[in-house]
Amino acid sequence: MNRPTKEFSAPHKFSIVLLAALACLCLLPAVTSAAALVLGILFALFFKHPFPAHTKSATKKLLSLAVIGLGAGMNLEMVADVGTAGITYTFIGIACTLALGGGLARLLRSDAETSLLISVGTAICGGSAIAAVAPVIRAKEHSISIALGVVFLLNSLALILFPWIGHHFGLTQTQFGLWAALAIHDTSSVVGATLQYGSDALRIGTTVKLSRALWIVIITPIFALWMSRKRKKDEPQSKTQKPWFILGFILLAALFTYVPVVAEYAPFIEKIAKKTLTLCLFFIGTHLSVKSIKEAGIRPILLGSLLWLVVSTVTLFAIEEHWIGL
Repeated sequence: MNRPTKEFSAPHKFSIVLLAALACLCLLPAVTSAAALVLGILFALFFKHPFPAHTKSATKKLLSLAVIGLGAGMNLEMVADVGTAGITYTFIGIACTLALGGGLARLLRSDAETSLLISVGTAICGGSAIAAVAPVIRAKEHSISIALGVVFLLNSLALILFPWIGHHFGLTQTQFGLWAALAIHDTSSVVGATLQYGSDALRIGTTVKLSRALWIVIITPIFALWMSRKRKKDEPQSKTQKPWFILGFILLAALFTYVPVVAEYAPFIEKIAKKTLTLCLFFIGTHLSVKSIKEAGIRPILLGSLLWLVVSTVTLFAIEEHWIGL
């Protein structure tokens, strides 16, 4: 007996083809993570998602694999070169940013989940930190989309404004590299801004930012433990996802740092991981709805902007006054 085949309507077929085409487009080198997120959001606003459950499931797995792959680009020896001073600035900066983000979220009455993701992205390393923390707190798709959108918007502004501000205040290349690493969200934007300023700024900015990104390894298990305790109290039968992918991140970073035979493949693995993350951001964007955007309102953007403005200003002042430096 022949099994009946499922028939799709013309609009549904078009949505399937378009979703597949856009997903393939996001794998091209020219398509940035921010562009992929925008493409996903535009798809969600104008078309009905044909396979929402399937892409949600796939995205969770791909996000973990992408974070593991990013470990290939983490040179642990470069991180160690930052020294005690750089690690201290990073720890204080992350702690203060998370505390300030929590305070602003309560003041603005912003959605707690979205605010937490924005604060983590601002404190550590933008989209990568959000991607790592989101699974362990079981963040909703629209919360992730909004948080990533805010971070990418501010990253774009940083690329334009930071070099101009640095020259205006007469920052040395070392000072600018340190400021960019401590105040700009994503590593790629730190590279873009410092590259405009000079080779020394690029070296300092990249090294300090890498040491900052490594805090994903510490922060993610802390949030996992916090969520585990919270759910045991509120939902005794539920299980909190353990951040095993962080162990993979560390092992891969150590492998490509200390095993010379495989070190040459690190850039290739990192590129694959970044493209996987880009694809994930596209799928995350496809689950955003007009309703969720209206519910979020202007508050997440205001929260992210205020948080970034305070972090940038305080860090710049501290560097100018020589309170912090390398």
